[in-house]
Amino acid sequence: MRSRDTDNSGYKTFKPALSLSQSQLEPLTRNNTNNNSNKNNNSDSKMPLSGHCLCKAVTYKADVDAPLMTGYDHCDDCQRQTGSTYSLVALVLKAKFTTNGPVKKWSGKGSSGKEVHRLFCSECGSPIAHDPDAVPEIIVLKAGTLDKEIREKLKPDTEIWTAGKLPFCQEKLAKAFTHMPQ
Repeated sequence: MRSRDTDNSGYKTFKPALSLSQSQLEPLTRNNTNNNSNKNNNSDSKMPLSGHCLCKAVTYKADVDAPLMTGYDHCDDCQRQTGSTYSLVALVLKAKFTTNGPVKKWSGKGSSGKEVHRLFCSECGSPIAHDPDAVPEIIVLKAGTLDKEIREKLKPDTEIWTAGKLPFCQEKLAKAFTHMPQ
């Protein structure tokens, strides 16, 4: 990983290499309240996020009340990585994200032209998250790996990369972006 430290609990903490300006973060956080929490309308109540891979060798946590955004990612890479029509994703601040266990990464160019680092379990291969250099403050969790009680409270309301949306995928969410929102 780029900058990786371990906290007292043994979890690895991923730190952003660069910072987004407030105007760049605003589209991701515009639904959030200004009460020093990350609570938005992607969940019913406060829920520190936690999850694990299929074999439970990798666990993670995000010390936030709720994701910045929850939605469907229709990009070709997510379709190929998941073997499905889209990936259910939850964006969180990278500085609040930690992992424990045998995480490996595969890096490739994203559609922004910058690297995207895909984190997965080295034991079972489950995708955990992707870490886009284009937006270094966030990490994009594969929301299907969140704990069940958290997944059940998610309210996806955004679709990204609808330019790659397959024609037979009929569901439409409240917000749709042809590419990543600017």
